[in-house]
Amino acid sequence: MFIIKVKGKAKIPDYIQLRDEKMVLVAYFRADRPLKILKKLGLEGKEESFLQLIADLPFGKLQKFTLA
Repeated sequence: MFIIKVKGKAKIPDYIQLRDEKMVLVAYFRADRPLKILKKLGLEGKEESFLQLIADLPFGKLQKFTLA
């Protein structure tokens, strides 16, 4: 799976995209509200590390992401 942070402009917020190995969009959510998607992805209990990952993620750089 891959993750990318997309920069918003003006009133449009920043977004996070999660894509599978074939670059198909799996999840698309606001960077400032990532906790809603954790249950869907099966990442309950990993909120702190997921929030840190999103905070450290540079804009526009596609990176490998594991759900473990």
